[in-house]
Amino acid sequence: MNKYLQLFRLNNALIGSFAILIAAFMAAGTSMVDYSVNLLIGFFIVFTFIAGGNSLNDYIDVEIDRTAHPDRPVPSGKLTPIQARNTGVAMLILSTLLSFLTIDVPCIVIVVVAVILMAAYEMVLKQRGFVGNLTIALLTGMVFLLAGALVGDPMKNIAVGGMAALVSVGREISKDIEDMASDEGRKTLPMSIGVRNASIIAAVFYIAGPILSWYPIYLDPANYLYYIVLLSDVTFFYCAYKVFSDPRKAEKKAKVGMLLGLLAFIMSAIYYSFLV
Repeated sequence: MNKYLQLFRLNNALIGSFAILIAAFMAAGTSMVDYSVNLLIGFFIVFTFIAGGNSLNDYIDVEIDRTAHPDRPVPSGKLTPIQARNTGVAMLILSTLLSFLTIDVPCIVIVVVAVILMAAYEMVLKQRGFVGNLTIALLTGMVFLLAGALVGDPMKNIAVGGMAALVSVGREISKDIEDMASDEGRKTLPMSIGVRNASIIAAVFYIAGPILSWYPIYLDPANYLYYIVLLSDVTFFYCAYKVFSDPRKAEKKAKVGMLLGLLAFIMSAIYYSFLV
């Protein structure tokens, strides 16, 4: 594979880019086709954003990667750290510039804020434990807000974006609990307040996400296809229970819960597009 595509984590960048199209369908259903140009721009906004973030990550973590990921372009010598840094900065700038092509203020604001958060995370916040957890969660939720903005209204995805962000905090804390032995030097939440207290906070976020997911049911109880979300909610409640004894299992099950939640929002879009 080309060294730059390897630096970008091509598969991850493509998955993220196609995810914006799925999130746009959640927000607008079949009417997303009316925003085809915006969605094409959005595809490349996300691709360059992920590519930029991964490039900066390889610049910052070059010493760690010499042991953990020696086959990556920088530790393997295919690229220098400075080349990775410059590529990362260029990709994030390009992502920002692409947002201006949408001629849409919410899109531009979301992308600019996301780029700032990504740069801050890679350079500083990654080592700050809980603040870093919150940053990753915000970036996760902002994907859905951007998709909504691309099809006319970021608030259309506020429920799924909020749920994804809240649950992501729980997942990030769970991973920090699991990785305590290898996280020496980082100020993670479990290192700062203890494993049990960190588990309690993770559980709160695992529960908060599902509560937010009930908002669409409140708005339209007749949307029976959306009730798949209850399976997602049960999974997250299980994660809230399991994080105390097995944080790794809680983190893995949270991925399943997130997939079920996304499926529920997709089914909701199908309901409004074809069955109403």
